[in-house]
Amino acid sequence: MKKLTFIALAIVFLAACTSNQPVQYASSSPEIDVFKSSIKHYLAQNWDEYRLHYADTAIFQNNVPEDKKISLDSVINNWKQEREMFSDIQYVADEDFFEMVVTDEGETWVNFWGLWSAVLKANGQKFEIPVHVTARFENGKIVEEHGYWNSSEIALVLRDLETTDE
Repeated sequence: MKKLTFIALAIVFLAACTSNQPVQYASSSPEIDVFKSSIKHYLAQNWDEYRLHYADTAIFQNNVPEDKKISLDSVINNWKQEREMFSDIQYVADEDFFEMVVTDEGETWVNFWGLWSAVLKANGQKFEIPVHVTARFENGKIVEEHGYWNSSEIALVLRDLETTDE
């Protein structure tokens, strides 16, 4: 009887350890690979390939409230303007982290934390700015992206450069 009780408890224990719940957090996934590829194309300024990772209707909220959402075309134009001001734009490889999250509502999000680095062409000053970006996926494409970083140091340097030129 003890053996039977032990076996029954072992079966209950093993059944409790296996979960039928979908994976809610992952550090590797096809969505993370898509997001990494979008970063690669951003860094290479390959805008046609960059665009392929996003739905045509994708919306962006980079450091702005919800009522200031912008389109993919606007984001690409912003990145092109950034390239006119900065050189050597990169993400510090040892400083990045990716995770995929599936919410209770079934939405798939990829979170990225990284350290953006670039040199301001106007004076050669190097900037390193921590960045967090979260992107929602549907059917393998990014449909919504929110980016958060503090660019105040750059704004202050640009302001000082403008007042020096006057």
